[in-house]
Amino acid sequence: MACPPRARTVEDTRTTTIGDVKVLLSDLDPDDLDSTTDLAECLTEALVNGAAWHGSHLEDVSIRSSLITGVDLSESTWEAGSLYGCEITRTDFSGATLTGITIERCAITGSRFTGTRLTDVRLKDVLFDGCRFDYATFQRVTAAGSVAFTDCTFANGAWSSCRLPRIALRSCDLTGLELDSCHLDGTDLRGSRLHGLKTPLDNLHGTILGQDQLPDLTRLAVAALDLTVQEE
Repeated sequence: MACPPRARTVEDTRTTTIGDVKVLLSDLDPDDLDSTTDLAECLTEALVNGAAWHGSHLEDVSIRSSLITGVDLSESTWEAGSLYGCEITRTDFSGATLTGITIERCAITGSRFTGTRLTDVRLKDVLFDGCRFDYATFQRVTAAGSVAFTDCTFANGAWSSCRLPRIALRSCDLTGLELDSCHLDGTDLRGSRLHGLKTPLDNLHGTILGQDQLPDLTRLAVAALDLTVQEE
């Protein structure tokens, strides 16, 4: 269900730059928003603080131009619908299932996605900063525009058939993350921890690394090629 936007002459925006990735985000003023804790089929220009939406079932729900802080969406199910122009902070998506939703022009900060399942999710102009994705699974997640992850944890997660070219994945912990049939060409991995990353080398084709990451890349290559390294 599409949210009918309220009348506004100009939508305020801001740009955040991560490496070479420029993410266009909405710039929201809390004074312009209406406070609520009710979860409706369509939320527009809402100020949501501390709502308990644990285990909710959302179908074709759209949330637009809203500030969401400290909300519990753990173990929820969200099918279709969208997040547009939102700022989401310290929100719990642990164990949630997100299927077929679009996230656009959103900043998501300090939020938890532990064990979350994201399937057929489309991202465009999205910044994830300081979020936890440990044990989360990404399946057919695609970037349709600028996307950046900074200071995020992806430990022991799994990505399958994802199309995330030219995104920023900066200063993230990728320990134990499994990649399968993913397209990351042009993705900036500088500053991220690659030790323990589980992936065929072709998933890293065309990615951008820092010199300090070359030892971890060497270990990946040795494991992928089943090489034996011996002393002289």
